[in-house]
Amino acid sequence: MNLAGKRILIVKPSSLGDVVHTLPFVHAIKRKYPSCHIGWIVQRGFKGVIEYDPAVDEIIPIFIPSTSDPLAKSGAFFRAAKATVVTLRELRRRFEECPYDLVLDLHASFRSGLLGRTNPGGFRVGFAEAKELNTSFQHVTISEGPPLSHAVDKNLAFAQYLDCPVAPEDFRIVTGAEPRAGTRAFLEQAGIGSEDRFVYANPAARWATKLWTVEAWAELADMFIGESGVQVVFAGSPDDAPYIRSIAHRMKASPIVAAGALGLAEAVALLEAAPVYVGVDSGPMHIAAFTGTRVVALFGPTDPAKVGPYGKGHRVIRREELHCLGCRKRSCSNRVCLEDLAPRTVYRETVDLMGW
Repeated sequence: MNLAGKRILIVKPSSLGDVVHTLPFVHAIKRKYPSCHIGWIVQRGFKGVIEYDPAVDEIIPIFIPSTSDPLAKSGAFFRAAKATVVTLRELRRRFEECPYDLVLDLHASFRSGLLGRTNPGGFRVGFAEAKELNTSFQHVTISEGPPLSHAVDKNLAFAQYLDCPVAPEDFRIVTGAEPRAGTRAFLEQAGIGSEDRFVYANPAARWATKLWTVEAWAELADMFIGESGVQVVFAGSPDDAPYIRSIAHRMKASPIVAAGALGLAEAVALLEAAPVYVGVDSGPMHIAAFTGTRVVALFGPTDPAKVGPYGKGHRVIRREELHCLGCRKRSCSNRVCLEDLAPRTVYRETVDLMGW
């Protein structure tokens, strides 16, 4: 399929990690067909990951409230349904004026099928394994590969279908001069110079089962500061700030709390500047791996073979002796997979990885 000069629409609105996993494929298309025009339907909260990327010509931000987020309030389904109707109407109007030639649905849900269908005409491609009747919206479906494939590799099935092979340089996240400057100013104000080492610590995740304990995080951060002389920067969204402050309050030393102080594009720049990411399985972990930052990741209910930090040079810490690992439960009354991980173990793995 010759994509030179074609208008290509990516449908991958969420989640943060899933948006990151789509980037190598998008970069491969643009590298082979620089004259094509790539648009991307994305939840507006995740726009910061792609807004400085030259491979993305048009960002189409939407806002449909999540119904699966633990922070979702009552009435979430009604609000999501209403927002979906409004969004579909707005997209239809937008695409009627300037339609796309090819629609690539990498999200594989009923809603993403509806989003792609708002583009009049065009050739629609999706995953054969998609659920929620998504396949009924597509002109052709492709297999995502073996069941144990990493999420990145599954998306690369689209690259194979379009004959756009990926190259090592496609595995990246692009940030801009403005976010870098904002991040550098934040770090300098916090007392971290351009040559100083620090740990980007991410204790927050949407699933309760992915969380470590407040006490363990406080103990680990004190080890970094007290034993290695390395500052700890706790990062996250504004919603994560109260949880992160509860960790800081239990510490003997004083960490830096960036949660809520930086936008997503600046958080990408912060991860780019950090020597190492230490945290749970969440979107920032995937960003870190794509910025070239080394990762020490704590895993329990999810499988690192499928959603772990992509590439080499990272460490995954999990209780390998447990039979329930990778259960994918969002709630659990016995979270021994993470709660019983010792802070000293995580500290030693990080120090060994970094040579500190």
